[in-house]
Amino acid sequence: MEKLTNKEEEIMHILWKLEKAFVKDVLAEIKDDKPHYNTLSTIIRNLEDKGYVSYNAYGKTHQYYPIVSKEDYKKRFMTLAIDNYFNNSYKNVVSFFAKEEKISVADLKEIIALIEKDK
Repeated sequence: MEKLTNKEEEIMHILWKLEKAFVKDVLAEIKDDKPHYNTLSTIIRNLEDKGYVSYNAYGKTHQYYPIVSKEDYKKRFMTLAIDNYFNNSYKNVVSFFAKEEKISVADLKEIIALIEKDK
């Protein structure tokens, strides 16, 4: 799975949400900094080249759909982030979020309970 640019990732989130979409449908979903139609079409074709999307052809028009699931992408993204920024340590990840006050003690207790339940 090739790494995506920020814009490509934004487009993938839209395709995951819509499940199937024409370029004009994707364009309608972009809130800020809308690219030109042709630029967006190129981005989507790049996603196709990278193996993230495919399409159904209707004449000269293409309806695109994701072939990489959001879950698969999330797993790969999180694995890379944990490897690259936290020395492959989930403990370092949790402690980072605790120090940044992004996770509460109640959240941590809930996570521990979920882990113990699954054992």
